[in-house]
Amino acid sequence: MKRSYSKYSAKDDLLWLILRPWIFIPRVLYILLTFIFLFLRILFQGNSKNKNIQKNLSKYLFDVITDLGPCFIKLGQALSTRPDLVRQDWLTELTNLQDNLPAFDHKIALKIIEEELGSPANELFEEFPDRPIASASLGQVYKAKINNSYLAVKVQRPNLYFLIRRDVVILRFLGTFLSPILPLNIGVGIGEIIDEFGKALFNEIDYQKEAENALKFANLFKENPNIFIPKLEKQFSSKRIITTSWIDGVKLRDRALLEENNLIPASFIKTCVISGLQQLFEFGYFHADPHPGNMFALKGGNSDCGNLAYVDFGMMDTITNSDRLTLIKAIVHIINEEYYLLAEDFQKLGFLTEEQDLQKLVEPLKEVLGGSLGAEVGNFNLKNVTDKFSKLMYSYPFRVPSRFALIIRAVVSQEGLALRLDPEFKILKIAYPYIAKKLLTDNSEEILEILLEVVFDKKGQIQIEKVESLLNILFKDSDNINSDLIPVANAGLKLFVSKKGSEVRKNLLLSLIKDDKLEFTDAKKLLALIRDTFSPMNIAKSAVQNIISTV
Repeated sequence: MKRSYSKYSAKDDLLWLILRPWIFIPRVLYILLTFIFLFLRILFQGNSKNKNIQKNLSKYLFDVITDLGPCFIKLGQALSTRPDLVRQDWLTELTNLQDNLPAFDHKIALKIIEEELGSPANELFEEFPDRPIASASLGQVYKAKINNSYLAVKVQRPNLYFLIRRDVVILRFLGTFLSPILPLNIGVGIGEIIDEFGKALFNEIDYQKEAENALKFANLFKENPNIFIPKLEKQFSSKRIITTSWIDGVKLRDRALLEENNLIPASFIKTCVISGLQQLFEFGYFHADPHPGNMFALKGGNSDCGNLAYVDFGMMDTITNSDRLTLIKAIVHIINEEYYLLAEDFQKLGFLTEEQDLQKLVEPLKEVLGGSLGAEVGNFNLKNVTDKFSKLMYSYPFRVPSRFALIIRAVVSQEGLALRLDPEFKILKIAYPYIAKKLLTDNSEEILEILLEVVFDKKGQIQIEKVESLLNILFKDSDNINSDLIPVANAGLKLFVSKKGSEVRKNLLLSLIKDDKLEFTDAKKLLALIRDTFSPMNIAKSAVQNIISTV
């Protein structure tokens, strides 16, 4: 029985390649020599101030990555989203890895279309161009026309399964072999991380799987007016061809280009980050490859939230409900500076072993995260904390669970994309109010449990300072303060009077009893905080703002 090429198996694929030493040995030597020459050139020329030298070096870097093939191009695409890690003159060249790679022969593309769809392209479409409009790591895209509408026809590169199968095996072999001497501490299994990368790539080359992903993703965002997913054209799609409606938009790769088209960069950053948070914390299903070549700014929307289109749904992943809730708890524990509880979250997520003494990590975590996340949430920079955290991971027994490889890739890519549009962007200025609002408006049992942990301590007493901190994060640091007041007030009132709110009511009553006496001090403080936050004047402003935003 023929094995489906969309499945990845580290053991089977390694055996397959080892039994073909005429393929394995030359390729390993070629990759090693290529990286040695690249390293030496960067070592001797990387700090040069000569613009021509840097231009030639960036072109050489692009050529090296392109020559090594799809697996390495995918890794290069991740670098191309990080203006904080890669110098600007190199970044400009690396951006071409997203959708401006050398195209493969047009005749081969036409042959693949005929083999997959059963008829030549000129019979299937009213118009079919003689060259692709974009060429990426796994395929190239043509702008075809049918029934006076334009379609995006993506044709897969030839021999792709063999190339990816070979290089993922070699990457895993080299990664495992070299990990003891690399200045990294990602835990026990760099091979496991590469396995996740391999599984994602093998899924990505199955365009029928991508079509399913696109339909699922579109369904998740069907009620969101700011997110657009192109329509799948099933009759023109197969295992190696995927066809969708054409997107007329501007790629999120350059701030000046957006401004030239009278589009507001900040509005698209917000839509991008909020939709990313929804994918992780609400849907549990996310786009794992959100680089600028896969996201378009569309006309419409408003200055607060721009209209955004996602394309290319080959690399998608899920997050379990347990991990999703633990991540929300971790963010709450960071906000409240509860570092022992945060260490427990890391342990539950698999970043720490069960045997680890968590008390020893309290001070290091405080040193890395303390003070960054309080009143100045808007000034928080994820890159600064990431740098500190990398040192912490090297000094302490942190490890990266393989299931988080694509989550980390997606978050890093998304922040990098935002930094391209706004170098001063702070991801938590949007992320923290989102989490705060979710805690205050989502009445699911799991979220309610987390909210109760914030509002009441283990003895059942009201934690006024934490409630105040939560409201401050939502209303003090939010760019659009008043628009959130009514939804939060409504959700709070509904919760309080609902069946689910019985636990809240019970805890509030118990919090009034201290030493067998009624004590109203904390209750008065809570009422004063609620009165000041949800005053009639603020509610009126919120109502007016909501009316204006819908006009």
